[in-house]
Amino acid sequence: MSGRTRVILITGASGGIGRACAVSLSQAFPSQFVPEPLVLILSGRRQAELDETAKQCREGTVIETVVGDVSSEKDVEAMFALIKEKYGRLDLLFNNAGVDLLNSVPLEEADMAKFRQVLEVNVMAAVLCTKGAIALMKEQIPQGGRIVNNGSISATSPRPNSAAYTVSKHAILGLSRSTSLDGRKYGISCTQLDIGNAQTSMGGHAAKGCRQADGSIKSEPMMDVVNVGRTLAYLAELPLEADVQRLEILARGMPYVGRG
Repeated sequence: MSGRTRVILITGASGGIGRACAVSLSQAFPSQFVPEPLVLILSGRRQAELDETAKQCREGTVIETVVGDVSSEKDVEAMFALIKEKYGRLDLLFNNAGVDLLNSVPLEEADMAKFRQVLEVNVMAAVLCTKGAIALMKEQIPQGGRIVNNGSISATSPRPNSAAYTVSKHAILGLSRSTSLDGRKYGISCTQLDIGNAQTSMGGHAAKGCRQADGSIKSEPMMDVVNVGRTLAYLAELPLEADVQRLEILARGMPYVGRG
């Protein structure tokens, strides 16, 4: 992507992993390496929080904030129409938006309305944004791009009583693999970035105590969320000839295999 503007879209950029990734990307591509400015398109539900993310990014980065619901087909179509009209291309999509509304709730006690909401935000939002990204990436010149999906360790190893979140992240793995296969002919690669125990408002509960596979409650190791940002920056810097199918980053020592 050297020698021209890089356009990167991050969903769920209002805070947490999305904010950390936006800041890391803005620092990873200083102007002396990119003749044209980096464009970060930050998507989220709250304008004030998106503005705070933009404020923390490196000066000189072009920031476009888009307030909307990425599980809404109408909102996603409007966002991609804006990207196409204003920038004409998209180099990287980070499907990051997600919720966990039924943490530690047994499936037989789960509110099905909340279960569906988890699937809408965690799965359908990624599906809609991936659809928009592929449509743009396969038509742009030069053709191609990179899509990164926020997967989670739960895509492989579920926590007890986390059916909604686990189902959603297993679905993302299917989306990642299908996108990687179907995008091949257009020069589009797809990476599943599985994250474990990053310190955020959503994931920070693990430090206070999480239910383990044996039923006990234990505090788990955590890592600074900036490590996730650095990992996404690494993926963004790779030339498109290099493909990373799946990458895991987790707090050292966290329960993982079998969650034991």
